[in-house]
Amino acid sequence: MREIARQLERSASTISRELDRNAATRGGSFDYRATTAQWHADRRARRPKTAKLAANPALRRYVQDRLGGAVKRPGGRRISGPDVRWRGRRQGPRKDRRWSKAWSPEQIANRLRIDFPDDDSMRISHEAIYQALYVQSRGALARELTACLRTGRALRVPRGRTQARGKKFVTEEVLISQRPAEAEDRAVPGHWEGDLILGLGRSAIGTLVERSTRFTMLLYLPPMAGHGGPRANNGPPLAGHGAEAVRDAIGAAITTLPQQLRRSLTWDQGAEMSQHAELKIRTGLPVYFCDPQSPWQRGTNENTNGLLRQYFPKGTDLTRHTAEELAAVAATLNSRPRKTLAWRTPAEALDEHLRSVQQHGVATIG
Repeated sequence: MREIARQLERSASTISRELDRNAATRGGSFDYRATTAQWHADRRARRPKTAKLAANPALRRYVQDRLGGAVKRPGGRRISGPDVRWRGRRQGPRKDRRWSKAWSPEQIANRLRIDFPDDDSMRISHEAIYQALYVQSRGALARELTACLRTGRALRVPRGRTQARGKKFVTEEVLISQRPAEAEDRAVPGHWEGDLILGLGRSAIGTLVERSTRFTMLLYLPPMAGHGGPRANNGPPLAGHGAEAVRDAIGAAITTLPQQLRRSLTWDQGAEMSQHAELKIRTGLPVYFCDPQSPWQRGTNENTNGLLRQYFPKGTDLTRHTAEELAAVAATLNSRPRKTLAWRTPAEALDEHLRSVQQHGVATIG
């Protein structure tokens, strides 16, 4: 069998499964014939094919109960939870969702082997459960049960589409792995981390934090004219934090600093930074991007955003704050002593660095 696998350039387990699945056993022997194997393959490929959940009521009840079964107290009494009506689409953020057991299809598929170890009829793959939910021609499960999935999506999103969204501007040359090593140990000031904090109505404030001194700068991102009204097809983002608005705000803020404090900027892979190449041309500030779903690679910025939420809570309208108010909040954070700076303030740490640079320059000239 292994020799056959080597000659066909296949795994030995693939050959073994093919023999077990398609060998001729009618005469009591275990003979493999290509014609018989092809007949078996054609028979299994016939469509339409009855879905396993439609043909097995016990399996269907098990899957439905683990997906949409009621939440119960430890004593067994049912708790109904919020009254949420099925609308045919996802509820959206900050909305009540249906309470249920809400097992994932993967959890259901693997738990069946534990609950029914000797019953091969109680087997189903997680993909078959997803298809029963999203492809109604597969039948068996009600569409409303998609509300019990973690995402709550009423429509399935292809994986390729989610992976490609908003990342076409990120190339290998600008990933965080290419960032200078001096940025990692925080020994040299001038390496920044940036992000947006979002509020009600897609309002936003930009944040820039220097890795070494923790010095913070806030970017004023007012909404553009026409925000709140009907949006033109393929028109610019009117909420104030589109790529061009963020590029201009960062450029205006960073150019107020000396050149030695413009070494790098690290951002997540949000579409608001798709103009990073133009930003580098204008300011000389190279931009690097974190890996997907890796906020810890901007840990200083994430921590600062948490501090800023004391002044700009989630769910509030951030457009009501003026540029002067943002500057005041930034000055407040920069005058707050930090344990990591030996109880100096970020403003004092940055000022000390600038003085040392000036003294070094005078000494060199002398």
